[in-house]
Amino acid sequence: LISCSETNKLENVNKILLFGDSLMSGYGLNENQALSIILKNDLKEEGYNVEIINGSISGDTSEDGLDRIKQYTSDSDIDLIVLGLGANDMLRRINPDQTESNLRNIIEILKTNNINIILAGMKASPTNGLAYKKKFDDIFPKLAKEFDLNFIPFLLKKVALNPKLNQSDGIHPNYKGVKMISKTIKESIINLD
Repeated sequence: LISCSETNKLENVNKILLFGDSLMSGYGLNENQALSIILKNDLKEEGYNVEIINGSISGDTSEDGLDRIKQYTSDSDIDLIVLGLGANDMLRRINPDQTESNLRNIIEILKTNNINIILAGMKASPTNGLAYKKKFDDIFPKLAKEFDLNFIPFLLKKVALNPKLNQSDGIHPNYKGVKMISKTIKESIINLD
């Protein structure tokens, strides 16, 4: 049996910040059902003991995120951030160029502070029109490639549009949905390169 302790890729990760909107903040759920708590427990089960900070705020756009990212980077010992903004930009039909510019600025601030990044992608609803959808959907893989980021192509993989995994509004994940999102993020964290 080969011991994996020497190859534990999280040896430099003690504190992880979840930085997004209502999809990651625990909107509509009990406090103990928030993604930060589930993810911490999921990682613990895998033998990783890390602190997870819930820095997600319901309703935040990429611009809101840009406005408040410095409060986490100015004096921080955060090793890794899961960046999951953009859904509210899409719901408000903000120009994807603006969203991309805000996310790029956030990423540059994080890079300057040597904080590792997992970028969680979003996909626009076709109701916004296919031209908008294409432009919006392309933001995330484009930035991931440009900055060589660890990338989750779609944060809501297997969760979006599944009534069993969402609250009655059809948008926000329920407890089961959050567990699925946690699994997706957990895999990405464990496979950090």
